[in-house]
Formats: sequence, C-alpha cells, structure tokens
Amino acid sequence: MGPNENRRHRSDSGAGTKEDSDILMKRALTGVGVALVTPFTRDGKVDFAGLGRLVDYVIENGVDYIVSLGTTAETVTLDRTERDAVAAFIVEHNAGRVPLVAGCGGNCTAEVVRMLDGSDLSAFSAILSVTPYYNRPSQRGLYEHYKVIAAESPVPVILYNVPSRTGVNMTAETTLRIAREIPNVIGIKEACGKFEQMEELLAGRPEGFRVISGDDSMALGLVRRGGDGVISVAANVFPRDFTRCVKLAFEGRHAEAETLYTHLSEAIHALFEEGNPTGVKSALAVKGMIEPVLRLPLVEGSPALMEKFKKLVVKYEL
Repeated sequence: MGPNENRRHRSDSGAGTKEDSDILMKRALTGVGVALVTPFTRDGKVDFAGLGRLVDYVIENGVDYIVSLGTTAETVTLDRTERDAVAAFIVEHNAGRVPLVAGCGGNCTAEVVRMLDGSDLSAFSAILSVTPYYNRPSQRGLYEHYKVIAAESPVPVILYNVPSRTGVNMTAETTLRIAREIPNVIGIKEACGKFEQMEELLAGRPEGFRVISGDDSMALGLVRRGGDGVISVAANVFPRDFTRCVKLAFEGRHAEAETLYTHLSEAIHALFEEGNPTGVKSALAVKGMIEPVLRLPLVEGSPALMEKFKKLVVKYEL
C-alpha cells in the first residue's frame, strides 16, 4: 500500500461512516467557523488547558465549526510534534460536537504533500490550504499547486486566498477553473478584500462550491450576496454575538444583523490594530481565557491595547 492509499485508509476507517463524514463536511461549510488561536504559557509552551477552555467557549457560544492550525494559530511557529499534539487535542476535546477543518498549506507543494502524508485527518471534514506565500506563483502555478494537493488529500480541500499576507491574489478566473476542473476542491475562504471578486465567484461557481469570507468585516455583505458564511477571527473573542450577527444575515434579517455588527465594530477593529493574533490574544487575556503570549517574531499587545480591551469588554458586555 502506497503512502496516499494509507492516508485514505486512515481517513475512511476513522470516526464514523462515510455518510457521517459527508454530513459533517456539509455542515462545516456554512455559517461561522472560528480560526482558533493557539494559547501559550508564560514559558512559551502550548497551553493545552487554555486550548480546552477556548474550544468549549466557542462551541458553547454557537460557532458552527472550528478551523485549527491556520494563520491565526501561529502554526508556522509550531514544530511538527506540537502541530500533531494540538490537532489531536482539539479532536479529542471537541468529541464530535462540531465539524473540524485543519490548516494544511505552504509555499512548497512537495512539503504540503509530505504534511498530508504524515497527518491523520480521519476526524476532519476538510483541510484549509492557503495560496503559496512569498514566492508569488503565477495563476497557472496556483492551479497546478492545488491540482496536486487535491489529488493527494484524503479529505476535501478549501482554498484560502489572502493576498495581503501571501503577496499573490488568486483571481476569480483561476478559482473557478479549479472549482470546475479539480475534484475534491469544495470551496474557498476568500480574503481578497474585494466584493467585486467575490461576486464573480458567486456568479460563476459550480453547484455546491462554497464561497466563505475570510474577513470579519465583509462577512455580512458576502452572506447578503449569497455567500456561505465566514471563517472568523472575532469569533474567538465574542462568538455568541458574532455568530448571532451572521445567523440574522442568513435569515434575511439584514437590518438587525447590521445593527448588532455596529455594536461589535469598535471591538472588531481593535482586534487588528496591532496585528493578528496579537489583538485576539490580548482580548482573550482580558477576559481571563488565556495568557497574551505569542511566539516571535510576533509580540504581545501593548499596555494601551490591553487597556482598550478592558474598557470595550465592559462597555459592550463582550
């Protein structure tokens, strides 16, 4: 049995039947996913107690699914042993309560394939794979990159386009080509910052292809246009209210959704003042959930930011 066959065997023989997996996958692509942070202790180790509190907190306050080991999780600062331990912990602590998506991307296609080969994804509904960063591939290169990854992944693939971080924008034309031609790609987390590009995706997507906002501030606008929700940073901190916002939008109650978002907007803006996940960890520390510790080259939020969150938490009852 080759490496890819072994991965598929582990996935198919993991938690539940294929029918169960399909149901979870469909649930995992609509509503609010949370791009979960990785808490660290003051001595820089992964804080599993804090991670457990955070998993419970977001689930109990209504998020639809959890995305582990993404950009917000500071995954690039975790070694392989730590990544495996974080993934396994989240799977065990979640205990099937909500679907899970695993971050699995990079700027070397062969390395992403090796990551897939060494990962047990049997409890995950999909992987989220970011466009290659720094080396700035062409649109053809992006297509070929995802063609390889989708063929090797034992679970469905969600694309992730975030040009502000990667240095390359995957165009709507390229995304739609991937959606139509590459089996196993089932959606995109789109953080291009342009509704025009998102609208092009919505207009041209094949049936079942999910378009998910990668930007909290654009989530309601995308849902109004027919999108499938958001993978959210803000949902780490105030999952109840943010999830309520998005659910109101799905129900067509857009004025109520916008009113509630306005209530949250000052705090959402503050989350990104000193970068992500610096703001998230600062806010969660104020709420007593985790320590505000990050790994270099990221640093803790300033005293001014911490003070701002102390006021915002009281002001808006977050």
